[in-house]
Amino acid sequence: MLNTRKNITMPELKHLLVLTFCSIFIMQAGAQRTDPNAGIKKFDAAMQMINYAYVDTVNESVLVEKAIIETLKELDPHSMYISKKDVQKANEPLEGNFDGIGVQFEILKDTINVVHAIAGGPSEKLGIMSGDKIIKIEGEVVVNKKISNQFVLDHLRGKRGTKVTVSIYRKGKKDLIDFTITRDKIPITSIDAAYMIKPGIGYINLNKFAQTSMQEFYEAITRLKQQGLKSLILDLRNNTGGYMGTAIELSDEFLGPSKLIVYTKGVRSPREDFYSTARGQFEQGKLVIMINENSASASEIVSGAIQDLDRGIIVGRRSFGKGLVQRPFQLPDSSQIRLTTARYYNPSGKCIQKSYKDGVDKYYDDFSTRVKHGELIHSDSIKFPDSLKYYTTGKRVVYGGGGIMPDVFIPWDSTPFSDYYLDLRRKNVINSYVGNYVDKSRNTLKTNYPDFPTFNTKFVCDDALMTDFFEYAKKEGVKKNDTGYIASEQLIKSQIKGLIAQKLWDMNELFDIINQYDNEVLKAVEVVEDDELFQKLNIAR
Repeated sequence: MLNTRKNITMPELKHLLVLTFCSIFIMQAGAQRTDPNAGIKKFDAAMQMINYAYVDTVNESVLVEKAIIETLKELDPHSMYISKKDVQKANEPLEGNFDGIGVQFEILKDTINVVHAIAGGPSEKLGIMSGDKIIKIEGEVVVNKKISNQFVLDHLRGKRGTKVTVSIYRKGKKDLIDFTITRDKIPITSIDAAYMIKPGIGYINLNKFAQTSMQEFYEAITRLKQQGLKSLILDLRNNTGGYMGTAIELSDEFLGPSKLIVYTKGVRSPREDFYSTARGQFEQGKLVIMINENSASASEIVSGAIQDLDRGIIVGRRSFGKGLVQRPFQLPDSSQIRLTTARYYNPSGKCIQKSYKDGVDKYYDDFSTRVKHGELIHSDSIKFPDSLKYYTTGKRVVYGGGGIMPDVFIPWDSTPFSDYYLDLRRKNVINSYVGNYVDKSRNTLKTNYPDFPTFNTKFVCDDALMTDFFEYAKKEGVKKNDTGYIASEQLIKSQIKGLIAQKLWDMNELFDIINQYDNEVLKAVEVVEDDELFQKLNIAR
């Protein structure tokens, strides 16, 4: 039985526990070890000594938990411990739903603002609208207090079927409006945007590989086909992964039958191959996949398979290089260890995983290293030894050693990210300004721009609006910097216009606007339209 006495943190004790507990997982060299349970016995003996002889009382449960955490750090960067209370929270984004009231919100000036009521959710059914402000929750005034996103989640989320009462201020109404909302399952979407970026060319932005991703993809691709889809841009930039099964299913949508998509193997995990099937929603047509240095894991399974099988063109910058398979193991108290059990390999045989031999800190500081070496600016600064050379089905050379190297390199342009722009972002000035602007002007905007095409064509961030924005930013502590503004002008204006569109319509409209000024997306469109490049690389289309 675990002791629940006071926890005393002692560096020497921590060191002892790490050394002893490591022996549970790491085989010690030398023929003298014959008892396979020696490490467990050693750790148990150490805990007994502490309980029997230590000068103060200790919390044994906490000590064991810390020992597990420190042990896993010695293995690889992705094996991890998840406490019992955090297991559900960790799984929530990938399971694709949570229990709540169904609103997208933001906190502006210590006030909870409803950005959108999620379609079909309990709030939308009751008539809660964009622009509403939540003033009370269960009778408690929540405006003009130092509240956080976590505070809102703690008060509005809850078990399905339970109720929560909110009082809302709506512009034009004298009194607060009370709503009693019955919580329900709320979907977490993994596709941020899916629209026709040009006639015949569809664009899909996938932010993670979740349980619901494929259903979302089927709906998106069906809708785009109805709008004349012939070619597709799949944006996996900053997509850090998710479920391996979802990555395999998505790859299958682009491939003919019996194609090797990925295989896994480890010292204690025999090789397992995963193949495509005869079904696929987009087996014909030009395919371009966008990646960058933050695209990882499942994103690298998809982009690696498409590249190795010569099905599409990969554009962007070398991906993160996370190719380790984690398997969850339940502990007796319902906490969880996600333990690395195998590595991913692309069809050509190249391993996705980059090296972590220099430790976790260096592993996660890889972005700084890439910047220092010029890799994000110049593709020829990336050097691969011949030992890491592999070949696609069409005999094109690709390289292993960590991440997916794109077929078309797009350098990182840091120019728009001036100190002035970063200050605006850090203090949430652009988003809060747009929230206030739309709140005051919603009816006028809807009258002048009754639909998105009209808004997209006619709305401009004119001098009057920008002067108003600069005054607002100044009040928020960000004074206009002419040099910084000139460098960031296009980015700032596109985000203001895009966020206005999002608050009037939805995410598709936001992406439609900001992508008009995104040089990487514009390059992807250029690649789609380059028939000679597809022919030169011998890419299926």
